[in-house]
Amino acid sequence: MKFRFFYLFIFFGFLSCSEQEARRPISSSKSHLMESTTMLLKKINRVEERKIKNYIKKDSLHDYIRSSYGFWYHYIAKNQTNSITPSKGDVVTLTYDILDLSDQIIYSKEFIGVKEYIVDKEEFIPGLQFGVKLMKKGESIKFIIPSFNAYGVFGDDDKIGINTSLISRVTLINIK
Repeated sequence: MKFRFFYLFIFFGFLSCSEQEARRPISSSKSHLMESTTMLLKKINRVEERKIKNYIKKDSLHDYIRSSYGFWYHYIAKNQTNSITPSKGDVVTLTYDILDLSDQIIYSKEFIGVKEYIVDKEEFIPGLQFGVKLMKKGESIKFIIPSFNAYGVFGDDDKIGINTSLISRVTLINIK
């Protein structure tokens, strides 16, 4: 009886010395989620770009320039005499409005009022942050901003929905 217990003890000892296997993850891979999100965002960007190009095509009176930052713009009033543009830390005074691609006003200049903005030091619509740095004192520019350079996938929690391209007419009043 003692020998049986001894052999049984040795047998279980050998079984417990086997290598442990790593546990398999319970959930599926996150890379699949990233892939599908990336594909969805690319599709949204293609649709937005098509809408913006259609808008530009309908506005045949103006020649729009595509910036390297992903937005389009054209000059409403251009300053030919001054060559100073704002740089980081400058305080600019400006007015602007926000419209949708149907030219319906979302926020008027009167509603927004005159804004003082410290260039690259304050939160502002990303497309306009880059756009303001193209402007000179006294200029007015019309910007067409895709959603990824505007309020993106969140909107503004009020009048601007998710993935909404915007139009903004900006007038740069002063640079300090």
